[in-house]
Amino acid sequence: MVSAALLIFTLLLADFFDTMGTMVAIGAEADLLDDEGNPPNAERILVVDSLAAVAGGVGSVSSNTSYIESASGVGEGARTGLASVVTGVLFLLATLLAPLVAVVPYEAATPALVVVGFLMMQQVRGIAWDDLDIAIPAFLTIVLMPFTYSITAGIGAGFVTYVLIKVVRGKASEVHPLLWITAVLFVVYFAIDPIKSVLGVG
Repeated sequence: MVSAALLIFTLLLADFFDTMGTMVAIGAEADLLDDEGNPPNAERILVVDSLAAVAGGVGSVSSNTSYIESASGVGEGARTGLASVVTGVLFLLATLLAPLVAVVPYEAATPALVVVGFLMMQQVRGIAWDDLDIAIPAFLTIVLMPFTYSITAGIGAGFVTYVLIKVVRGKASEVHPLLWITAVLFVVYFAIDPIKSVLGVG
């Protein structure tokens, strides 16, 4: 029971922040964010992403969720979602060529990943690098994402570090209650594996 609860908590937290991080990054690349840096219709996006993830699980396929690699398509002008529909249809047709996939080396995807990384790094110019309260959490977020292979881990480190720095610098009153809650949840998220080890659950 404990193991199942921890697993569900981990999956929910990971999926939510993976989607939020991807949504903001892609929205910024498409120049669709509002004045406060929030994507429009965020609730609808999260609902659709959640339903797609559930549908993927029901269909026993990979999670149908948002992917940061979409930045390459957005960088080329995709905005309305039609590009995703076309891509999906082309992938469906490409299933007939599945045996040829083994011939294509993994290195063939490298140029696309370089472009995606380049497009993502353009967004860091908006960070206030002269403000330690912002810069250090932002730096850890950026660095830990590729090192941990997890958007969630990077965002979590940013949240926890931001709150910690505010507390250490005597600015705890500036931290919004939701940030406190989120930071605590991320501490639990990072502690799940040690907790499972102590409890002896797999």
